[in-house]
Amino acid sequence: MAESVDAAASAPVSLVILGAGGDLTNRLLLPGLGSLLATSDRDIELIGCGRSGLDADEWRSRVETALQDAPADRRERVLARTRFESADATDPDELAAVLASCAATPVLYFALPPAVSAKVCGALETIDRPDGLRLALEKPFGTDEAGARGLNTLLHRIVPEERIFRVDHFLGTSTVLGILGVRFANRVFGPIWNRDSIERVEVVYDESLALEGRAGYYDRSGALIDMIQSHLLEVLGILAMGPIDRIDESALRDGIHEVLEHTRPWGGDPVAASRRARYTAGEIDGRTLPSYVDEDGVDPDRRTETLARLELEIDTDRWRGVPFVLRSGKALGDPRTVARVTLRPAAAVDGLQGEPRSDWIELGLHVPAVRVRLTVNGGDDPFEIDQATLSARQADGELLPYGEVLDAVLAGDPMLSVRGDTAEACWRIVDPVLAAWRADEVPLEEYAAGSAGPDGWASVS
Repeated sequence: MAESVDAAASAPVSLVILGAGGDLTNRLLLPGLGSLLATSDRDIELIGCGRSGLDADEWRSRVETALQDAPADRRERVLARTRFESADATDPDELAAVLASCAATPVLYFALPPAVSAKVCGALETIDRPDGLRLALEKPFGTDEAGARGLNTLLHRIVPEERIFRVDHFLGTSTVLGILGVRFANRVFGPIWNRDSIERVEVVYDESLALEGRAGYYDRSGALIDMIQSHLLEVLGILAMGPIDRIDESALRDGIHEVLEHTRPWGGDPVAASRRARYTAGEIDGRTLPSYVDEDGVDPDRRTETLARLELEIDTDRWRGVPFVLRSGKALGDPRTVARVTLRPAAAVDGLQGEPRSDWIELGLHVPAVRVRLTVNGGDDPFEIDQATLSARQADGELLPYGEVLDAVLAGDPMLSVRGDTAEACWRIVDPVLAAWRADEVPLEEYAAGSAGPDGWASVS
């Protein structure tokens, strides 16, 4: 595996971005590529492709802006060859023409909605495909477990699994990758990382951002699909996986999949294990926000949630009986992006005053930091126990999250992509919850924008 990845890393590629006129490309993909080229020399022919017209000057301007921090020679090499192709990638003839125009091995990046991506894959199956073709698809991958399985079957008729990159940019963030160091590179946490010592685990990604003009995608997805299914389940997999002796695509992805295969809603009850809510009008940082249902492009009849909470159990000897709580929402006044592992209280000790309390380990998912709450002796009375918090700020990664993702895709290394069976497992976990919500078996609560969420929705403090 290592030899093939090393060879691919130095080989020229044609990066074809489908849907290149959209927000994802301009806001995330191109800046990610810029961060990659600022730190690494790669031979890339960059081709934008989309149905909406971008003229050559506008496309070049976007690319130039994104690559402004790259060395001049690398930037000019990309600019000299980049172009925008106005084409419908769901049309087999037009897609074949785009692929035929590539000067090197093509990497197709699907910056497209899931339904459109499936149509493009259908077109790909019907045409002659260049040797070495790689496919990079954004999550959510499919719309349910059956859809993900069907899409996997289709993809495997086009290219082998090792050339399919199901992108989860969370797996490209230095903060999430930093969990691996905390888990496996020291002797402090390893021996206690199990149900004997751990009381509960919470993964929280609460944002102050509201809809921000993304109704076209978000109103059809909501917080459960957009964040929990697409990202936080992968974080859970990294937090809960068993010991590994190496970090490579096989060990890491096997470990994540093993966890998710044994994960389900707490008690097998998707109604009792889940909660949902959406924001009403409010104020955040001096900015007045309308109610979600009054945002442009929102269909109130969809009853889309903007805050979701899901309690899960992992039926393994290591974790049986430990609740894993995943929560994510928008327009919240107290944004938190952390994974917190709460430890069981230690036994009381005669002669020490005070009730033993739960210590915890907290890992930042946005700010690269580790915090540990420990029980210690009190300052005034050494026989009275208290708690103190130790903090360590980690260094930011050199690359933006999409820079990490593109680095792996262009190198042909699938370690930071989601394997096909894992994508299906993520849908298997949330499908019963979605069914219960669509049947209105779980009430849709409300919270004011800028608040901490509905009453009773405790988050980590």
